Amino acid sequence: MSLHLRPATSNDVPEILALVHELALYEKEPEAVRTTEADLLRDGFGPEPYFRCTIAEWDGHVAAFALYFFQYSTWEGRPTLYLEDLFVRPAFRKQGIGKALFQHLAQVALSRHCTRFQWECLDWNTPALDFYESNGAKVLRNWLNLRITGDALQHLAATTTE
Repeated sequence: MSLHLRPATSNDVPEILALVHELALYEKEPEAVRTTEADLLRDGFGPEPYFRCTIAEWDGHVAAFALYFFQYSTWEGRPTLYLEDLFVRPAFRKQGIGKALFQHLAQVALSRHCTRFQWECLDWNTPALDFYESNGAKVLRNWLNLRITGDALQHLAATTTE
């Protein structure tokens, strides 16, 4: 059995979208995915990509992916690698694929002079939390995620201050 990690190409877009749907199903929100192949193609493989993606193949089959992008820490004056999604298909779990992707992303972060590698995890996802913590991750319990979407975002953008 062999593992091969490689950068995703535009030809991988259908498979990336399938993995996103599989992840959403695992996270109990299959109806939440609105992304299309056109969105992924435009935003990941256009002239100014918003994200990067690594594909993990096991014996020539797409087994997993990691989709990430870079942020900037004003306090540290360095970039940070933000992992949006990492998902290993159930049939390929327990082969070290998740760990290989995780290590690969740490190497990418260091090669890009990132000061941090960070992500979010659902609080009920004990297997993922255990995996992350076993690899040195610390849960930041004093930080809360905040989000503005939909009508609230439209309203905020339309508000003027005088």
